[in-house]
Amino acid sequence: MTRILHRSANHVPPTAVAATGIEIIDSAGRRYIDASGGAAVSCLGHGHPAVLRALHEQLDTIAYAHTGFFTTEVAERLADRLVADAPEGIDHVYLVSGGSEAVEAALKMARQYFVEKGEPQRRHIIARRQSYHGNTLGALAAGGNEWRRAQFRPLLIETHHIDPCYAYRYRHEGESEEEYAARAAQALEDRILELGPDQVIAFVAETVVGATAGAVPPVADYFKRIRAICDRYGVLLILDEVMCGMGRTGTLHACEQEGIAPDLMTVAKGLGGGYQPIGAVLLGQHIFRAFAEGSGFFQHGHTYMGHPMAAAAALAVQTVIREENLLGNVTAMGARLADRLAQRFGGHPHVGDIRGRGLFRGLELVRDRDTREPFDPALKLHARIKREAMARGLMVYPMGGTIDGARGDHVLLAPPFIVRPEEIDTIVERLGEAVDAATAVT
Repeated sequence: MTRILHRSANHVPPTAVAATGIEIIDSAGRRYIDASGGAAVSCLGHGHPAVLRALHEQLDTIAYAHTGFFTTEVAERLADRLVADAPEGIDHVYLVSGGSEAVEAALKMARQYFVEKGEPQRRHIIARRQSYHGNTLGALAAGGNEWRRAQFRPLLIETHHIDPCYAYRYRHEGESEEEYAARAAQALEDRILELGPDQVIAFVAETVVGATAGAVPPVADYFKRIRAICDRYGVLLILDEVMCGMGRTGTLHACEQEGIAPDLMTVAKGLGGGYQPIGAVLLGQHIFRAFAEGSGFFQHGHTYMGHPMAAAAALAVQTVIREENLLGNVTAMGARLADRLAQRFGGHPHVGDIRGRGLFRGLELVRDRDTREPFDPALKLHARIKREAMARGLMVYPMGGTIDGARGDHVLLAPPFIVRPEEIDTIVERLGEAVDAATAVT
């Protein structure tokens, strides 16, 4: 009997009782390799001594102080660290408790920015289909995950969506990556012009698409074109790096690999590595200046923003990543993971695409490789793969609705940055067995 409303009302998951390194142990003594970092959260794995030590020290110092009255040294140090490592132009940080809170705050910052500038008529948010930006109402409205949006649509603010940069499904036969990037980016300019250039607040996008479509990277100069279009019409660019950021793709920020900087960027998950709930909005100097020289404040707030324990965890996680050169390991192990996935699934009859960057990889499952036809959604192939993987002591992150919210299945991998070569091999071996077992009965 459980009194918790679990994610499934009719299923109680195993009870986790311990965790160490890249493994979680349940109450029956079974061990699971955490090959998805939960939901791309546990970037340092579990039980890292430096993070635990930092949390003990912070607890002995001060556990909580409301930001309406105080700041804390540890929160200031974390902000300094994040700004020092941020893309060009970012000079302030707004600390919250997770990714959805960060996206909500970024949307409101973008709106208030234009109010402060004397452009209150700007009201439209543009995002992309098959994106995920969080489950609170504003974030859900911005996101393009149709399954999550459907029943709550009457409660959502009006937003506008264009096609994602999703080469496997949207690039035309014979079209180069450069040509496709130009066409995909042009959709944004077309929508801005349709809505009215002086009516649009921001364009919101995941730099590398995460849970909804499965580690879909942009192609060619897509984001440079997006940045130029936003600049042309005075539209803010909000990059959501809640899942793909903070080292997951091999650079601290995924947008570094695109050669651009956003106006606002959201981070969470790998920011604190799961040791405490934390997220952040990184904001450009021009955003901060509009508030400072205008009303003098950002009209928003949460009880637990800037929480000292959360800040201590995040600061420790980011320090470990630097001191242990874990971005180097992300790059090396990411290359190994890509190689092993290609070897195991490159000729698999039901794996249509293998994609991603660093330790952020996805497999898209198809009924037919030649036609790219997906499996019947009624089969719930993604759920079968999850069950088969768990039975083999492997945690992965499969989802359905990959193509349009209803059709398609994929598996997301996001192992901790500390993963070793032999563990990569075991992950791929167990995943191969799970995929084979799940697709054998279709």
